[in-house]
Amino acid sequence: MKSPRSLLAAIALMAGSVFASPALAVDPGNWEKVEADARGQTVYFNAWGGAQNINDYIAWAAGVVKERYGFDVVHVKLDDTANAVAKVVAEKAAGKDANGSIDLIWINGENFASMKRQNLLLSPGWADKLPNWQYVDYANKPTITTDFTIPVDGLESPWGMAKMVFFHDTAREGKMPDSFAELVEWTKAHPGRFTYPAPPDFIGSSFLKQALTESVADPKILLKPVVDSEFDTVTAPFFAKLDEMHPNLWRSAKTFPKNKEALRQLLADNEIDIAFAFSPAEASNAIANNELPDTVRSFVFSRGTLGNTHFVAIPYNASAKEAALVFANFLISPEAQLHKQDPAIWGDPTVLDIDAIPDDMRQAFDKLDLGVATLKPSELGPTLNEPHASWMTRIEEEWTRRYGVAN
Repeated sequence: MKSPRSLLAAIALMAGSVFASPALAVDPGNWEKVEADARGQTVYFNAWGGAQNINDYIAWAAGVVKERYGFDVVHVKLDDTANAVAKVVAEKAAGKDANGSIDLIWINGENFASMKRQNLLLSPGWADKLPNWQYVDYANKPTITTDFTIPVDGLESPWGMAKMVFFHDTAREGKMPDSFAELVEWTKAHPGRFTYPAPPDFIGSSFLKQALTESVADPKILLKPVVDSEFDTVTAPFFAKLDEMHPNLWRSAKTFPKNKEALRQLLADNEIDIAFAFSPAEASNAIANNELPDTVRSFVFSRGTLGNTHFVAIPYNASAKEAALVFANFLISPEAQLHKQDPAIWGDPTVLDIDAIPDDMRQAFDKLDLGVATLKPSELGPTLNEPHASWMTRIEEEWTRRYGVAN
C-alpha cells in the first residue's frame, strides 16, 4: 500500500506525462510541418457569440484560413466562457486526454487562471513561437504577458486589446461623472437613468471591478489573491457605495440588463443616459450599424479605467492542435488585426506594434477612420490594473448574495 504522499507523487508524475506528450507532437518551431498537418482539420473555436459584428469577423477569418491553409473553423457560440472551461474539466475527469471537443477558446482573466491552474492548456508555451509574434507589442503592452496578474507564459495568444469607455447621447443635456464616486452621486440626481448588467456577464463584472478598484483604500492589494479574512474589510467601502447607488438605478435595481447589447438598447430607447463597454470603438460601431444616434459620444474617467488583453488558448487535449496554432497565428497577422480594428467591422484595438509591421500595413492602419465617437489613444487616459481573478470570484458571489435577482 502506497502512502498518500507517494500516491500523490505518482499521480503528479502521470499527469506530467499526459500533458507533455501532446506538446511534443506539435512543434511551432517547425512551422512548415504545422501548416502541412493542419490541412483537413476542423478547429472548434469556442468563443462568445453575443454580437453579430464579432460573429461576422470570426466568419471572415475562418473563410480566409479555409482558402489559404485548407482547414475549417467552426464557431461554437458561447454565452459564458466558463461553460467551455467546464467541458474541458469534464473531459479530463473522464480521462479524455486526446481528441477533445474544443480546439481553441477565446479567453482571459479568471477562466485563463482556472485552466492554467488545472493544467488544462497546451504546454509548454507556444504563443511567443508563432511566426507573427514578431509583430506583437509585448514590450509596451504589459497585459499581453500578464493576464489579470497571472503570467501568460506563452499559454495563450493575444488577439485584441480592451479599455473600458462610457458613452452618452450629447443631444441630452447634463454633465457626465468623472469617477465611480461621482457616478454614485449622479444617480441620486438622475434616478433611474443608469444601470449595469448583472454578473457574471462580462461587462457587468467589469463595471464592478472598475468600481472596486476606485473604492478600496489601496488598489495594490487587488493585485494579490484574496485573503478570506480580509475580504469584508477591503470591500466594505465598495459595497457601501453600491448600497447607496442601487435604489437610484433603472427599475430601482429590481432587475438588470442581461448584457452590453441590452444596456446599449436602453440608451438607444432613452431609458438610461449612460452606457459603457470594454471597447473604445463600441459607440462608433453602434452608430455605423444604426443602433445608436450619431450624437452619441464616448468618455472615460480622468483618473483611469480598466484595460486588458483578450486571448485565444488551446486546450491540452485539443483534436486539431496544428490548425488551432495556424488560426491563432493568423489572428495576430497585420491583415487580420487591421480588419478587426476597423470600427465598421469590429473596432477592436490591435495588439501589434505598428512600428514593427510592414510599411504598407502601417500606412493602412494610419488611414483607418476610427469613427466619430471613438476616443483617440491619447484621450483614453490611464489604464487601471485588472484585479487578481480571485477577487472577481468572491465579488460575484457576494454580489449575488446581496443583490441577486432574476433577469
